[in-house]
Amino acid sequence: MKILGIGNAIVDVICKVDDSFISQNGLTKSTMKLIFDENEFKNLLTNLKIEKTVSGGSVANSIVGISQLGNQVGFIGKISDDQFGSKYEEGLKRENVEYLYTKKKEELPTGTCLILVTPDSERTMCTFLGTAGKINENDVNSDAIKNSELIFLEGYLWDEGDPKKAFDKAISNANKVAMSLSDQFCVDRHKPHFLKLVKNELDVTFANEQEITSLIEANNFEEVINFAKKLNKLMVITRGEKGAIAIQGEEVVECGVHKNLKIVDLTGAGDLFAAGFLHGYVNKLSIKQSLEKGTEMSSRVIQQIGARL
Repeated sequence: MKILGIGNAIVDVICKVDDSFISQNGLTKSTMKLIFDENEFKNLLTNLKIEKTVSGGSVANSIVGISQLGNQVGFIGKISDDQFGSKYEEGLKRENVEYLYTKKKEELPTGTCLILVTPDSERTMCTFLGTAGKINENDVNSDAIKNSELIFLEGYLWDEGDPKKAFDKAISNANKVAMSLSDQFCVDRHKPHFLKLVKNELDVTFANEQEITSLIEANNFEEVINFAKKLNKLMVITRGEKGAIAIQGEEVVECGVHKNLKIVDLTGAGDLFAAGFLHGYVNKLSIKQSLEKGTEMSSRVIQQIGARL
């Protein structure tokens, strides 16, 4: 197998809202809020009109994109044997993703993420992790990891306790490891651990400019570039309108954004960028070509609703 993703198995529930819904519910636009109370989550859902549901989760979105580019891929993520769990599994199989997890009835339901899209195309996420966040080392198949050229992990999944053990097992069995830092709140919450991962364990790190700046507490982007050069591993950074940059040792490669796009929804832009880049990486394209493929994929996904092409 080319790439095996390990991440939060979350059903995305996409809804259009206006800005007042965001403020009335005390949410911060363009961020991801974790909701721990199932009733609070259900209350949010009651007032919403659902546009569509998709088998989501950040790494799962990337894995589907990599599959659509013709690569053999798999995914591990924890679901419960419930209605959303069945939808999740079906959704991945439809996209030719080998789902390497056997569901059973769990105490918590399958994870769900409300994606609230405001008129300016920004997305604000409210995630109830459910059983997805309870992944443990027994859920991770060592043979599947050893038989993959590369595993792709998400920062969202990392947490003290069982998820950390699942991460450690995956990394110790992997041929190569790529990871996305996922979200600035994630980085701020797990800074020392993420820094250790980036420095010692990862072959490829994906981050946006805010995440990496926060992680290394840089004052400017020059410091980020210097950090990445010294790291001497592959660091791939998206910079919004400034495009993307990849740094490996002394090699620094930049790629601009596609202009004049009709942007509908920014959901999945980073996930599909990673998909395009990793497709290039495992198929031995140059860093420049990989960046271009990532940019092409993210440009396509932001011109439609949802994180799937």
